[in-house]
Formats: sequence, C-alpha cells, structure tokens
Amino acid sequence: MGSVEIETDEPLTPAGRLFLRPEINQVIYCAIGLKNPIDPASIKTEVLNSLMLKHPRFSSLMIRDSNGREHWRRTHINLDDHLIILHNPIKEGDLLDDKDHESAVNHFLADISTSSGLSYDKPLWEIHLLLAHKCLVFRLHHALGDGVSLMSMLLACCRRIDGEEGLPRIPSFENKKSNSSSRSGGGCSGSWWRLYLHYLIVLWGFVKMGLFSLVFVVEFVLRALWVRDRETVISGGEGVELWPRKLATARFSIQDMKVVKKAVRNATINDVLFGVISSGLSRYLDHRGSNALQQGLRMTGVAMVNLRGQAGLQDLSALMKDNSVSPWGNKFGMILLPVYYHTSGADPDPLQYLKRAKVMIDRKKHSVESHFSYKIGYLVMTYLGSMVAGLLNYRIICNTSFTISNVVGPQEEIAVGDNPITYMRVNSSSLPHALTMHMLSYAGRADMQILVAKDIIPDPEFLAKCFEEALLEMKEAAAATNKS
Repeated sequence: MGSVEIETDEPLTPAGRLFLRPEINQVIYCAIGLKNPIDPASIKTEVLNSLMLKHPRFSSLMIRDSNGREHWRRTHINLDDHLIILHNPIKEGDLLDDKDHESAVNHFLADISTSSGLSYDKPLWEIHLLLAHKCLVFRLHHALGDGVSLMSMLLACCRRIDGEEGLPRIPSFENKKSNSSSRSGGGCSGSWWRLYLHYLIVLWGFVKMGLFSLVFVVEFVLRALWVRDRETVISGGEGVELWPRKLATARFSIQDMKVVKKAVRNATINDVLFGVISSGLSRYLDHRGSNALQQGLRMTGVAMVNLRGQAGLQDLSALMKDNSVSPWGNKFGMILLPVYYHTSGADPDPLQYLKRAKVMIDRKKHSVESHFSYKIGYLVMTYLGSMVAGLLNYRIICNTSFTISNVVGPQEEIAVGDNPITYMRVNSSSLPHALTMHMLSYAGRADMQILVAKDIIPDPEFLAKCFEEALLEMKEAAAATNKS
C-alpha cells in the first residue's frame, strides 16, 4: 500500500502573530492601474494559472487552537470568494468628478484602511476589481508576508511586455565586488604599512558600529517606554488608528532622484527620499503656521529594513524554498529615522536636507539597530507573548511621528495578462500615526502614497505637493552643482 501524506498545521511566525494583534492589525493594499478596461474573466484566469494559489500562505486558513496559538491550515480555494467586483464609480458625495480616477481610487483605499479587517473564514487576501476606474486592488494581510515577499508574489502574476521571457526585472542592490584581489598580485606592493592601515580602518569600523549601535539601541528601548516626539500639527497618538483617513499621491521621477543623489558623494535614493521628506515636512509645517517651532526640531519616523541575505526582490519560487537565503515571510527590522524642521529660508542650499539625511542614514547603516529590533521582537513574542510585543510596538508608534517605507518595483512596464500596467502604488491600514508614507517605484517613476488622519492633516494633497516641489528644488540645485 502506498503511504498517504498527512498535512499538518503550520504555526505562524512571531512576526505574523504580531500583525494579528488588534492594536497592530495590518493589511497591505496594492493598487494596480491598467491601461485597458478590466475583463473579470481574464483576471480570474490569470490568478488561477499563477503561482499565487500554489503558495501555502495563500491557500491556508488562519486558525487558533485551544491555547489561543495561531496556525496555518491548508484549505480549498474558491476564487469567487476572493474576487470582489465593483461596477460603479467610487464617489465622495458630489465633490468627485467621474473622470478623476486617481481621487476615486485613493478615496476607496482610504475608506477601507479603517474598515473591518479580512475575514478569517477564508485565506487572508482579496482582489478588488474597480471596473469603472480600471484598477485592481490587492488586499493582503501582513501576516502573509512583508513588502518584499508580497511584491515578489504580485510580480509572479505579471509578465514583461518587451517580448523578453521570464519575470519582470528588479534593480540589483548587491554590493559591488572589491577589486582588491586583482590588485594584490603585484609582488611586494602590499607592504606592511598598507596592511597595518587596513587593520586600523577595520578596527575603527567595529568601534563605530559598537558606539552607534549602543546609542540607537538605547534610544529604541526608551521610545518603547516613554520618550516621545514633541507634538506638532502632524502628530498622532493612541486611538488615532481608528480615525477617518484621506489618501493622496506624490509622484517622483527616478531620473530626478538620480540627478540629486549625484550631487552628494555616495548618496543613495533612500538618502534623497529622506531629504525630500525633511524638506517637504518643513514646508508643510510653515504652511500650517508652525513658524514658532524651534529650528532643528526632530520628527522621528519608523522605517522597516529588509534583513534577508539578498537585498531587493527575487523570483517567487526562490522565496518559497525552505533553505533560501531570502525566505518568504516577514523578515525585516525596525529602525528610527529622524528628520528635522527648518523654516523656509533657513537653508539657502536645498541640498543641505540631503546631506543631513545621508549622515543620519550612514550612521544607521553602521549599527545593528535593525537586527536588534528583529531579535528583541522575536524574543518578546516567544517568551512574553503577543500581547506584550504588541503593546511595545504600539508604544513605539505612538511616541514617534510618522511611518515610511520604500519598496523597489520593476524597471520596465509590465502587464497583467494582455493589459499593460500604468501605475503601481502601495499603502497599509491605519496606525496610531496620523501620517504614513509608502513609496513604490515602477518603470522609471516612484509614487508615494500619503495616508493621513484627516482630522489632523486635512490637506494631504498639499503635503504631496510640498514633497514634489522639494525634489524639484533639489534637482535645480544639484544640476548647478553637477555643472560646476
């Protein structure tokens, strides 16, 4: 007789359990705009033929045992339960034009960001088809995986439209290999003093890592206990996650960001992003009449850092392997990233925002803050339970000013079936922050979704404009610097 394989329930990871806590409960929303009208039957066929339904996370129920522990249990997928079709245009009273598709989609996303969570009667994902606006909205619980995992899964449902085979390409962020080995074959060129200098540099690197790690880890612990940002017009706090939301989109050109980063040696796109946020928030605070604020006032952001062995996105099949260096799931650490208020005119050089951001981020890179937050979260979840871990994470959010994330998408245009994608945008459900920002790049552009508590930040469209103008001002300054 042949053996019968019996499937057993799989326990949730500590991070997955954390995202199910009622005070943290996080759902990720990915809006995908399409060039042509949506054919629901075609979308259904694409999903049925994709790797998504073969992935155990997307074909499992989340259940709790008698001890309250969460597990994944494989189940049969009825795709009709996961495809939600909206035929009529989304409107906000009489204020929305029938052709204003971006505002309509943003209104829909803002509305469901504070609505009831996903039903536990089925696997924790849905696809909403906004037919009138030619938009797909993937609604996925964060317990299924993080941004890297979920973006890799979404791209596995798409194809390139340039005629090339394979999945869409993602820019590589692997460190370039050192040329030291090719230079070491010169006989006695590696003299003793060069070796001595090399060891001094390495030693100083370890010293810096220890010092920065100590400072940032202590700050991280204090933020979880009582240290809080000074209150401003963008501050949230306990209970704000339940307040109504508004959503706006800031659009950036990747080429513009590259021009800016060239103006500061060894700067990165992330450095530029945080410089833009610092400048944009300063502009917005001035607009809201916050001129009495102290120059250099700190506003602390919470950011997530991918901790996988390989940066960037990967083929979904590689993520699904048990022995992968870049496994599926929630594999990220949390870091605190401060930006500083400077009133208009205080900094005649817009690139100062970028330079300050680079110094701060470089120090973070020399620390183990992200690894510490991941490990301490794992230990608290394991030994003290999800309630304590959820409370500590909730306090960190309440004591800071905003959330920021940046996910890298495909370089070229892609399609769902035969329907080209015009934009890709991502945001998440509400947090105690009154301001959350999620940037996703796609085909030379980067769209940042700005989700706000509308009773605290009533004009997110103006805030988006502040960010866009900040980048353009930096671009002008960078162009002048690069010419000189």
